[in-house]
Amino acid sequence: MRSLLLFCLAAGMLVACGTPAPDKTGPTAGAPSPLPIPTQFSLGICSDARQPTPDPGETSLFPRIEKVDHILGKSEAYVTVLVYSDFQCAACAQVATLLKSFVEKYPGQVRVVFRHFPLETLHDKAALAAQAAEAAALQGKFWQMHDLLFAKQADWQNLKLEEFQKWLVGQSKVLGLEQARFETDLVSPAVVSAIKKTWEDGQKIKLPGTPVILVNGEIMKWQVNLLDQLEGFVLLAMLPQKQFSDCPPVVISPQKQYAATLKTTQGEVTIKLFTDKAPNTVNNFIFLAREGWYDNIPFHRVIPGFIAQTGDPTGTGLGGPGYFTPNEKNPGLRFDRAGMVGMANSGPDTNGSQFFITLAPASQLDKDFTIFAQVISGMDVLAKLKPHDPSGTALQAQPDMLVSVSIEEK
Repeated sequence: MRSLLLFCLAAGMLVACGTPAPDKTGPTAGAPSPLPIPTQFSLGICSDARQPTPDPGETSLFPRIEKVDHILGKSEAYVTVLVYSDFQCAACAQVATLLKSFVEKYPGQVRVVFRHFPLETLHDKAALAAQAAEAAALQGKFWQMHDLLFAKQADWQNLKLEEFQKWLVGQSKVLGLEQARFETDLVSPAVVSAIKKTWEDGQKIKLPGTPVILVNGEIMKWQVNLLDQLEGFVLLAMLPQKQFSDCPPVVISPQKQYAATLKTTQGEVTIKLFTDKAPNTVNNFIFLAREGWYDNIPFHRVIPGFIAQTGDPTGTGLGGPGYFTPNEKNPGLRFDRAGMVGMANSGPDTNGSQFFITLAPASQLDKDFTIFAQVISGMDVLAKLKPHDPSGTALQAQPDMLVSVSIEEK
């Protein structure tokens, strides 16, 4: 399966799933790829939403990852997180803890590559700390020193330089390093030069500070809640493993009626599916539900008095099943009440897996979004969902989850 290149700059990605003003715009999902609406509808029609992999000859300002880099995780990992960091930087310590947990959570799928960028103009001991990590690396214990420096940052960041050097030598014994060798390597010309070069290399590519994070070669720009969102971006990079390469097969019968029970962390919601009015959309929804696509995914966008949106396993608002399905309009259906269920899109005929449920009348959505179901029980459950917005500028509580979707047919 070809890779889905959704790793544009994070700032740009967040704009794509930004919160609309309820009287102007509606839910969005993925990237637009308009298709003509067919004159005769047939089940299973869709278009490929995946994009080709980048040109192998593409160049980057950032040097390629080599064996000399410090790498935590397997070389064949699907997701590579490259971080330029400074051991005296408080935010870097937070990121280091988070990245280590990602490698542990996704063994074999995520790897972290560490590069030094000691900001000596801001941090008086940054270079010496980096030298300590390299001296430990010469004895095969880079990551042990890496973890120790960040974990005990509060213990040493206010020490004088001479005191810090003695502290490092003492800690080398704690790590089981050969102490005399470490003490020599710590200030050796080779190690000092190597760390000086990391600063110069960072200047050449105009690194703005630390930490600088790249996921599969693309820079992630800082937002207030970036740390909470990082897992979503990692999941987004892994999403092609879960996506489909073909249109959904026909799984519904026009002679039958269908309902779906959405099990959430707040309770259950039951919706009636409009097979006769939006057959392709209903077919797609049932196919995805039976394939487990909707199992344990977040309600990534909940705006009280407007909508509750889910259907993206990554929680970023950018994930989809690997294909687009066209809009289906029925003049008899409108978003004229709470409980109407529609497909999220980013333009005509770009429906995928994301759907939303109105929490109040939203007539401004009538022209642009396919209605394919209606809530028949559980509006009280929807009212309990925690407000959430993946593009929000403030830290938010963890979103409520869509645990599963079960289909009933009569």
